[in-house]
Amino acid sequence: MIKKFSMGLIGCAVWLAASIANGASGPIELSPNAPDKHVVVKGDTLWDISARFLKSPWLWPEVWQLNREQISNPHLIYPGDIIYLDRSGAQPRLRLGKSVPGTGAGSASRGGETTVRLEPLVRSTPLGADAIPMINLAAVQVFLNRPLIVDEQGLRAHPRIVGTQDGRVHLAAGDLAYVRGLSDEDMTLNSEWYIYRPAKPLLDPVSRKPIAWETISVGSAQLIRKGDPATFRLRTANEEVGEGDRLMPAMPASVPSFVPRAPDDPVSGQIVSVYRGIDQVGKLSVVALSIGKDQGLAIGNVLAVLSADRVVVDKETKEKVVLPNETIGELVIFRVFDRIAYALVVSASEAITVGATVKNP
Repeated sequence: MIKKFSMGLIGCAVWLAASIANGASGPIELSPNAPDKHVVVKGDTLWDISARFLKSPWLWPEVWQLNREQISNPHLIYPGDIIYLDRSGAQPRLRLGKSVPGTGAGSASRGGETTVRLEPLVRSTPLGADAIPMINLAAVQVFLNRPLIVDEQGLRAHPRIVGTQDGRVHLAAGDLAYVRGLSDEDMTLNSEWYIYRPAKPLLDPVSRKPIAWETISVGSAQLIRKGDPATFRLRTANEEVGEGDRLMPAMPASVPSFVPRAPDDPVSGQIVSVYRGIDQVGKLSVVALSIGKDQGLAIGNVLAVLSADRVVVDKETKEKVVLPNETIGELVIFRVFDRIAYALVVSASEAITVGATVKNP
């Protein structure tokens, strides 16, 4: 039987025997009901698939034995691919197969299709829209190309709405807005812009000084006439748009491609904001963290959310005792700035609040 292999999202040209530098130091624990195989279907995410097999889904690179290049530049898994759990070695391994038409000696046949075990091979298929994402894209899509963080200088420098059509207080889709502050390079007819409103400053948990200013995306507009002021027509308005709101050039949506993993070095921070001001969050909520690139975070890093400190009194000694923190959730980083990172809550055993500590899993 001819053997081939494709590792999809985490495909590699050769099968690597060495695990990544920050991989698991002990035995990899499987989920209690880990299946022998999983057929990938539309709607799956890499995180959910990993959680089917592993107690710690961020050890996905370890069971595939990936090097750093493959982690940062993965290929894709598609619906119909079959992920197998190999328990034959000292450590469990995941491998990918594919159902292909036909039969052959030594192949398992069912319903006219043969399941073939495959050898390492990079896909030649272009990356497609049907590929399985790392996390739930619907929960983070709006955050991928919208302005989220600006510094103090950015607040003053970005173009601003100084007037509205017919003096209206609030604008809706189709209305005109008059904007000042565009440079000559910005004066491109029909260019697309996002409209945002500066929100609250994000404060450092220790110094209580602003780390950055989080923005709220309120709509989008198109430049239809050059000048000072320039004329924009609103394309969308998901909130009230008016004088004082600012604009930033629209950027193409970029879906990050990454593999879940723990940070290279120990990190510790706090949740400083829940997008749009909610105090408590659960699974699939987006949160801002007080750490970013400067602290070594990268897209794809997984962090554990710890419970708040609890103090009890020992009834015999009357001493106050601080109980150990427990993991109450997990986050995956999907967008990183110098001192701020945005993460999606991928699991939560109880409500997570602003101020919660996040650390390496």
